[in-house]
Amino acid sequence: MSAKFTVFKDKAGKFRFNLKAANGEIIAASESYPDKKSALKGIASIVKSAPIAKIDDTTHVEKPAVKAVAKKPAAKKPAAKKPAAKKPAAKKPAPKAVAPAPGN
Repeated sequence: MSAKFTVFKDKAGKFRFNLKAANGEIIAASESYPDKKSALKGIASIVKSAPIAKIDDTTHVEKPAVKAVAKKPAAKKPAAKKPAAKKPAAKKPAPKAVAPAPGN
């Protein structure tokens, strides 16, 4: 069985149609029409327009935010040894004053 349109009268006496899939499930339903001729024109319009109809998706679903991947902390490198601070040069003792030799 292939897809088909089913025309029927609703409780208010208006005409409607459904489009049923091959498995019998309703995949589209019409508005109400005052007479059967108008409902059949609605079906003809769908048959003509559907093959060229574009999809206008107005849902504007936001894309999920991309999670930032947590980076592993880099392995700590041992700190480079700083050169030892130069010690201040030892002060040389001031030359001792030599007392003049007596008699000179």
